[in-house]
Amino acid sequence: QVQLVESGGGLVQAGGSLRLSCAASGRTFSTYNMGWFRQAPGKEREFVAGISRSGLGTQYADSMKARFTISRDNAKNMVYLHMNNLKPEDTAVYYCAADTEFTAITRWPDYWGQGTQVTVSS
Repeated sequence: QVQLVESGGGLVQAGGSLRLSCAASGRTFSTYNMGWFRQAPGKEREFVAGISRSGLGTQYADSMKARFTISRDNAKNMVYLHMNNLKPEDTAVYYCAADTEFTAITRWPDYWGQGTQVTVSS
């Protein structure tokens, strides 16, 4: 099992940037594919980005591909989401997630963090 704790959320103006971090503990971090999801008020949780165990493979939601970058540091048990040119519609709770299967990381991973709030003001 893996425990996930997100950080780095906050209030930012439109056009700004944020880097979200996710610290993982528990079983060996490098055995997990990692991902980020988000949930805006009144909306369903949606996939944002995923990264393979090695970090060599990534996948993004089409609407965020140009502005967001996912990365990981297996030596530090960390995964990151770099978000640029933020828009008010990016306002949501962002969740870190983990799964041993990469196909699951874009759907409904087994393990979730508690989430971190990102608010983008216009």
